[in-house]
Amino acid sequence: MTKLVSPPARRRLLAVSISILCATASARDAGPSSPASSVPDARLNARLKQLVEKSGFKSGQLGLWVGDKTAEGRRELFSQNGGAKFIPASLSKLVTAAAILHDLHPGYRYKTQLVSAAKVKDGGVLAGDLVLKGGGDPSFVSENMWFLVNEFTRSGIVAVEGDVVVDDSRFDAVRIGEDRESVRVDRAYDAPVGAMSMNWNSVNVYIRPGAKAGDPARVTVDPDSPYLRLVNGATTGAPGAAKSISVSRSSEKGFDGDVIRVSGRVAAGASEAVVYKSVTHPDLYAGHNLIVFLKQRGVTVRGAVKRGRAPESAAPLATYESKPLALIVADMSKFSNNYVAEMLVKNLAAENGVVPATMPAGMARLEKYLERVGLKKEEYAFINASGFSRGNRMTPAQLGRLLEAMREDFTSYPEFLTSLPIGGVDGTLKNRLRNTAGERWVRAKTGLLNGVVGLAGYAGKPDGGVRAFVFIYNGGGKEDQARALFDRMAAALAED
Repeated sequence: MTKLVSPPARRRLLAVSISILCATASARDAGPSSPASSVPDARLNARLKQLVEKSGFKSGQLGLWVGDKTAEGRRELFSQNGGAKFIPASLSKLVTAAAILHDLHPGYRYKTQLVSAAKVKDGGVLAGDLVLKGGGDPSFVSENMWFLVNEFTRSGIVAVEGDVVVDDSRFDAVRIGEDRESVRVDRAYDAPVGAMSMNWNSVNVYIRPGAKAGDPARVTVDPDSPYLRLVNGATTGAPGAAKSISVSRSSEKGFDGDVIRVSGRVAAGASEAVVYKSVTHPDLYAGHNLIVFLKQRGVTVRGAVKRGRAPESAAPLATYESKPLALIVADMSKFSNNYVAEMLVKNLAAENGVVPATMPAGMARLEKYLERVGLKKEEYAFINASGFSRGNRMTPAQLGRLLEAMREDFTSYPEFLTSLPIGGVDGTLKNRLRNTAGERWVRAKTGLLNGVVGLAGYAGKPDGGVRAFVFIYNGGGKEDQARALFDRMAAALAED
């Protein structure tokens, strides 16, 4: 039985139905700017503002930017001084990583070779020089030298009558560019660069107490090489005594290597301590280490270590190919390695035909990449590839644009993302963001100079969304407070 509906009731029912249909269409078609879809964005914006206000920082000290990408395109979710220029510190390495992964391919490998133009006489004697030819590999370490030497031994050569000649002519002779901070230190983060480099052009100095108070401290330099001369004046103090160890690097007239001086006191029973020092001459350092490794494999070198170039007629005797570029970029980004950043930039110049490669030529390649991303040269200052300079100036929005551009470049984005430290897991974020929504969900580059703190990268969400963010602090001190604020903000991006 059909129930009749009166005309007035029918009109009211029709009006309600039309209202519902219109509301549904509006919610569907309005997109991200509609009131319904903007509620989560408004909530996130309010939460970030609250975190900033509670931090107590002055507004001008913080440069903050958050954005994401939807079907409608890029959009900005949050900004505070997003268009103002700040010192980015090691956030600069985001530019370096993006440019080199774009210009080269993630599987690119650098070559280090042993070559010679000399003939091999009876008995396995090389009648001339052995040349160690550098290919600009930033990741070349002792294990790789061991591989290279092992391959060389299969040639049957057991003695070298001439010298070990180190050819690092792929790069120019400028070890430390003027674009770095002006004050030099002998720490590993201020290491020189060279086409033939090894162990990040640094040396490990291990210090242990002696058997009892009053004994000399036990000091080991690794790798142990004739290039290094150890002067150990450190002693062992009473158990529980305060540690007062000092390690310095210096030169000595008539000695081409570096002198490592250790002084002070280490308490009896104390655990081993390690100090990392840079070397002065990367080429000679690598050459002396080569002789040590050859000797360990039974190959004698009768000559000395010298600088030079491989003859045109030189033939390869052994070759080591580096790990893929993607993993080298990860070394740079996860541990914020300044040396690797500058080595990569000089290699950019060499790969584009500038040999010997110069830092200005490499930086020009970075500028070309930034131009491709959409940044105009006159709108930023970028003079140092590692960020170890106060001369770099970029806006949070510019770095955000770089992060968004990388997400749209399938040829390099996977490796770029993988290179970034993971919150609570590894790199410079290993001990940060633990037990927060950002643990494992935030991948970001850190930055630090005196009075400068940075954090920039991506925050993933369980619903599949990804937000790009750039947080920069430029102020006087308060680095710890800035780091804590940025961690809270990054965690908020991952959970809201």
